[in-house]
Amino acid sequence: MDDHQLAEPAVAPFLPFALPDIGEEEIAAVVECLRSGWVTTGPTARRFEAAFRDYLGAEVQAISVNSATAGLHLALESLGIGPGDQVIVPTLTFTATAEVVRYLGAQPVLVDVDAATLNMDPRAVEAALTPRTRAIVPVHYAGLACDMDTILALARRHGLRVVEDAAHAFPTRYRGRLVGTLESDITVFSFYANKTMTTGEGGMVVVRDAALARRIRLMRLHGISQDAFDRYVSKTPAWSYEVVAAGFKYNLTDIAAAIGIEQLRKIDRFLGQRQLLAARYDAALADLPLILPPRPVGDSTHAWHLYVVRLHKDAPLRRDELIVRLSELGIGTSVHFIPLHRQPYWRDHCVPEAASFPVADAAFDAMLTLPLYTRMRGVDQERVIDALHSLLPC
Repeated sequence: MDDHQLAEPAVAPFLPFALPDIGEEEIAAVVECLRSGWVTTGPTARRFEAAFRDYLGAEVQAISVNSATAGLHLALESLGIGPGDQVIVPTLTFTATAEVVRYLGAQPVLVDVDAATLNMDPRAVEAALTPRTRAIVPVHYAGLACDMDTILALARRHGLRVVEDAAHAFPTRYRGRLVGTLESDITVFSFYANKTMTTGEGGMVVVRDAALARRIRLMRLHGISQDAFDRYVSKTPAWSYEVVAAGFKYNLTDIAAAIGIEQLRKIDRFLGQRQLLAARYDAALADLPLILPPRPVGDSTHAWHLYVVRLHKDAPLRRDELIVRLSELGIGTSVHFIPLHRQPYWRDHCVPEAASFPVADAAFDAMLTLPLYTRMRGVDQERVIDALHSLLPC
């Protein structure tokens, strides 16, 4: 018998639901940073901040941080959120959106989402307002912007601050304007490994108000009046500094910023590839018993961080079974998210007994996130499409 007759059949590699797109440019930039001798927050982080601000093309300040969670915490702290205050967040989000409110001793108030977009429902926000409400944190779910005109108008009427959780939304446009250039107080982006661009771990806080920016920069690094870069390159002796507040350790390293600069240069190409993959899914899955993600309207755009589908009630498989069957075929999926009101901590601490979240509950029971990432090849996407057609026949 020939050797080739004994060979095992080829097995297709497992497809993850997300994968970072790191090239030789990022690797070279990190090596250059390491060889420079400056690896913590320094000149590269500043160049990254300047490049990000320039990409947005607005009169804003961009402040790099080591995670979007850190950025949200700094944002709310700079706005004076504290004990006794309430901050409205959607229940369909990652726990970080709510947990930063608790860091400050304030109370997250969970609200339901819109059935079409799965973004925060402005009607639910208005119904949840109390005299203790201080801020609203809209989450641009999956990369599609919330109804920001309505949310911002509501905030203005009631004297509330708005912090956009834009972890999914770079570069998303809302009515032609990039998220990060709207009229909210602060916008926070994420560069986690599975986001539309990555620094490994990291984030960016975007703010217009100079006083808020000063507070965020101060609190980002221990409440020290000068950051390490300033102290070591200025004429002030390196040992001389003042601690003027009890701050945090939230700075982004130059190593991470070096990756970020290269990723930012590619972001338009990344977006185009994500849009192409999403359009292919839309066309190929249209006849299946699935609710497909909503398309952006008019001159708004979708960042397509996630491609989230929902099973119809009459689909032949339930969500959990479909996830298992796809995994058996070598296809990874995820669920975004388990609503916060279903999580033990938030259920016990933040959800009134009579509260209900019918839209988020129905969406969660039916949703799964399909693979979508810029390194995904056409043949990879066809595997996903073929698997869904075999498991969910028309």
